[in-house]
Amino acid sequence: MVQPRGHQWPSHPGAPTTRIGAAPSSAKAGARDHTEVIPVRRATLIVAPLLAAALLLPAGADAATCANASAIPAVANSAQVRDSTLCLLNAERRARGLPALRNNAKLRLAATRHSQDMVNRRYFDHTAPGGVSMVTRVRRTGYTKAAGSWALGENIAWGSGSLSTPARIVRAWMHSSGHRANILDREFREIGIGIAVGTPEDLDGATYTTDFGTHG
Repeated sequence: MVQPRGHQWPSHPGAPTTRIGAAPSSAKAGARDHTEVIPVRRATLIVAPLLAAALLLPAGADAATCANASAIPAVANSAQVRDSTLCLLNAERRARGLPALRNNAKLRLAATRHSQDMVNRRYFDHTAPGGVSMVTRVRRTGYTKAAGSWALGENIAWGSGSLSTPARIVRAWMHSSGHRANILDREFREIGIGIAVGTPEDLDGATYTTDFGTHG
């Protein structure tokens, strides 16, 4: 069963759940323009039953080539699950002739803090309670410091049970046009992946944040 944000599908106790953000977040700025831009309107994401069923199908060939793609995240395997998520995202980009995303420590710090905060404070959004945005979180790490121009994007998701694996999360993102656009944006060259054990709804699973970026 898949439950995108804002739409409830019939469930039964213990059923694995996946939820992705209703709208990915993105922002760009030049040397004299630091205005946040959110091009995708925050709206309920509705996924048709056939698509929901498709997300439950066995993982594809890319998952088979990325180690730990079917691993359920835990504290002990967090580095391996993070590497697998990056492998899957870069496989999608490579298949379309796009450059691979490189790990960035500052973006990873922002992403990790956000995933853990969503779990700790039980919310699911690009903006934290109190109004701290994705741009503010990333800028606090120093990623955009001294940059003449920069661009940022973010995808979030959480899943429970067998739907919390890297393969299932990336598959859900790739079936959502806005999240897919962030993953396949040619401008982005770096990424930070943050995965926290637990979910905003206090289920067994994991919460993912991917912060995409480029700066010059």
